[in-house]
This record gives sequence, C-alpha cells and structure tokens, in this order.
Amino acid sequence: MNFEKSCGAIVYRKFHGNTELLLIKHANGGHWSFPKGHVEAGETELQTAEREIREETGIEVIIDPTFREIVSYSPKKDTQKDVVYFLAKAKNFDYVPQEEEISQIRWVELGRVHEILSYDNDKQLVNKAKPFLAGR
Repeated sequence: MNFEKSCGAIVYRKFHGNTELLLIKHANGGHWSFPKGHVEAGETELQTAEREIREETGIEVIIDPTFREIVSYSPKKDTQKDVVYFLAKAKNFDYVPQEEEISQIRWVELGRVHEILSYDNDKQLVNKAKPFLAGR
C-alpha cells in the first residue's frame, strides 16, 4: 500500500457582508475542490498549505491552525491519501490560475458552495468549517 499526504485549505473572504470560499476547478478531471498539494521534503503542513494555495491561485493567506481536518480516500488502487485542510483568510482577492493544473477559479458564497463542489467529502468539510467561519 502506498501512502500520500497533501495539505491545503478552505480559503475564505468577507465580501459585502457575505462569506465567500475560493473554489478551484482542476484541469485534470474537471472537479471542483479546494487548493491543496503534496508535502515537500522539510515542509510543515502549514507551509505546504500556504505554498500550494499561492502556486495554484496566486493568493496569499493567513492560516488558522485551530481548524485542522483530515480527509482520507483512495485515489487509485493500492494508494491511501490523506489531505490535511485548514481554514485560511485571503490577504488578496485577485487570483491567477496555475495554467497546467487549474482550469477555473471562483469565489462562491458560502450558501452556494454545495451546488458547485464535486465531492461529498468536500461538502462535509465545509459543514465542519461553518461554525468556525461564523465568528469571522
């Protein structure tokens, strides 16, 4: 069994009184999710999440380590993958998609993200994050 580990975040912003989340559409597979990527040698989980968000979207963030959730799944036979997600507040709102990996990026109002997210585990992740987002 192979094991993979990635880190990412639910990136949010306040916009006209609403909470919006940053969603990315992957060029490979066309699914909507959150920015994330593989941990590189010597990186902490937080460093990986910050780097991946910046690489995939061009957005700088402030990560809240008090929200830490792990999503586990099997992306292919004989492989188990854990993705560690944090909450991250966007410091800038203009994004630049990483051409080779991301086909689209959009800010989506919290109440509409379930309509766009492709996977149930991402929808469950948003449900866990809602109480944390409420006080921000």
